Amino acid sequence: MELRVKFWILSDAYPSIYRSKAGFCRFGLPAACAPVRLLFSMARAQDSSESPERLISATRAGEEDGFELKLRPRWLGEFIGQSRAKEQLAIALEAAKSRGEALDHVLLSGPPGLGKTTLASIIANELDVGFQQTSGSAIQIQGDMTAILTNLRERQVLFLDEIHRLQPVLEEKLYTALEDLKLDIIIGQGPSARTHVMEIRPFTFVAATTRLGMLSSPLRSRFGILLRLEFYTEEELRVIVERSAEVLQVPIDTDGAAEIALRSRGTPRIANRLLRRVRDYAQVRGNGEIDRKTAHAALTMLDVDPHGFDEIDRRLLLTIIEKYDGGPVGLGTLAAILAEDEGALEEVYEPFLIQIGFLDRTPRGRVATRLAYEHFRITMPQRPASLF
Repeated sequence: MELRVKFWILSDAYPSIYRSKAGFCRFGLPAACAPVRLLFSMARAQDSSESPERLISATRAGEEDGFELKLRPRWLGEFIGQSRAKEQLAIALEAAKSRGEALDHVLLSGPPGLGKTTLASIIANELDVGFQQTSGSAIQIQGDMTAILTNLRERQVLFLDEIHRLQPVLEEKLYTALEDLKLDIIIGQGPSARTHVMEIRPFTFVAATTRLGMLSSPLRSRFGILLRLEFYTEEELRVIVERSAEVLQVPIDTDGAAEIALRSRGTPRIANRLLRRVRDYAQVRGNGEIDRKTAHAALTMLDVDPHGFDEIDRRLLLTIIEKYDGGPVGLGTLAAILAEDEGALEEVYEPFLIQIGFLDRTPRGRVATRLAYEHFRITMPQRPASLF
């Protein structure tokens, strides 16, 4: 079956052919349709992005983009938390501005929802340069990469989210662009093919990933600044909640903000999401103001406990404790009992439980820790001493 889509191209990548020109593009044609493929691949990536099914998921939901943009700080001085990363970045930004050069390429890593996209936009604002954003899943062919890189302006910031999802052949194409500011393009096919080298203006490449281990060593070596973002403290999250409430013009006291911060799993995105839900509860069931009592009642209704656990977290831990005497129990067994995918358990649910010390991963399986027993007020059984 042939897919034919009408389009209007406004790209500078192929000005002699496609500028303000209407027509039809048959998918599967080579380089000439690269701008069209770029637009549709970006749309496809957005459509297939996973929206969080859990209130406490750190994954961004599509409808939250506008809300997050309103709350996002624009300058480094407004950014709360991540003091070590901020200090390194502040020095690098000041040095680059004083020399009038593009900032070294920056790699941001860490769990979702900690502010990697926010820091990328702050870099562009601090340097007073343009900002362009895309993602590794949106770039599908070499023509997409070529169009993006050749259209960059002087010292512009190019932000690539989810760089670990970039295809290996496109990753290799980035090497010369990042290191030598050149791009090799093959023109023609067969014996008549020839290589053309295109010069790229100096730019700053900012990449973000939640899976640093999936990046190859040659790619990591191209970045001059590597910043790892960590989970936030409760005090930092309290300040973030108070700032967000001020932007949203929601009355909140210190105790109410602390209650929301306590249940936010160390993640600003979750804190802001909980603030929205508590705001709704305060308007409907209260007087519109958020205090500790109102926040506690709202979050209890939403089934988010003081540790930030929801029903799935509690079922996971109680299954290990009650059915398997605290473990060890295999991942496949847990997935079958909870009716969840093994990958979701391993990548979405378990990391936070391990981070706060409620769950252990051992070679034999998952084990509930003493903190998990204390949380559910269950007496921990005495385990026989190991012979080894």
